[in-house]
Amino acid sequence: MSKKKTVFGIAMRNFQAYPESPDPQELLTFAERAEELGYESLWVWDHILLGVDPCFPIIDSLTLLSAVAARTKTIKLGTGILILPIRNPVLLAKQAMSIDQISNGRLMLGVASGWYKREFEAVGVDFHQRGKIMDRNLDVLNALMTEDRVNGEYGPHNLRNARMFPKPLQTPRVPLLVGGYVDRVLKRAAEKGDGWLTYFYLPETFTEDWTKVCNFAEEAGKDPASLSSCNQLPIMVGPRDKVEGPMSEWLHSEWDIAAKSKSTRDCAIMGTPEECIEQLQAHVATGVNRIIFVPYRYQADQVEVIAKEIIPKL
Repeated sequence: MSKKKTVFGIAMRNFQAYPESPDPQELLTFAERAEELGYESLWVWDHILLGVDPCFPIIDSLTLLSAVAARTKTIKLGTGILILPIRNPVLLAKQAMSIDQISNGRLMLGVASGWYKREFEAVGVDFHQRGKIMDRNLDVLNALMTEDRVNGEYGPHNLRNARMFPKPLQTPRVPLLVGGYVDRVLKRAAEKGDGWLTYFYLPETFTEDWTKVCNFAEEAGKDPASLSSCNQLPIMVGPRDKVEGPMSEWLHSEWDIAAKSKSTRDCAIMGTPEECIEQLQAHVATGVNRIIFVPYRYQADQVEVIAKEIIPKL
């Protein structure tokens, strides 16, 4: 198990429920303030399109991170997560390396295979082959980011003496964190990725699956300590009797939980600062490397109180 110190990031509201829509300028202001407050990282969500009734307007993840990179200096930037099979991996490699250059080496790519079939159909990618495509795209990303010359056929991507520069500033590449919950995905995170990113996990279930990731890494001859782990957690700070109702309504109206996953809305951190700290200490005790806060409706007062009254005491 990794013994790295737990760091704390925060998610950005680049998607909302229609008829509301994300405000790009508010997002950039949010990013600047998060950096001022000392958050370790900023995370954006990713979809090309999502939902029918209601739909969820969303600002493109990579475009937004490019803008944030230009407006910040030190805070790390991540996708949590990016739907990898619907992205052309050669174009994505170029985008990722460019953002890493622009940000001076601050990009992290959280990637997963996706679940929204309509989205795959819209971009012309076979939904039922998404696992296979995911693995192939990871191979393409890794090759283009680490090798000076790439030769190989990766499905439709025929790379003949392909040279892609400039390389990312980070070595050996932009970190690739794999999201998901079934065993084959946990194995993918261990073997092909630099770590695992999940969401809405309780401490005990996080420990169960992170142990699997570490075991898969050892079986592949990889040091588990070289991998990182992230858990995205919703949080609302305030008197318990005042926050439970609003938080429950928000989690049920804007957040989906995969039926077979261990994610649960019961993971929500709620209560006074002292109560939230106690709940979070159980997560820190798991050895998780990074907790990514999803503050209630991304309200400014929540962002402030987490940074000033909770993180310093963890």
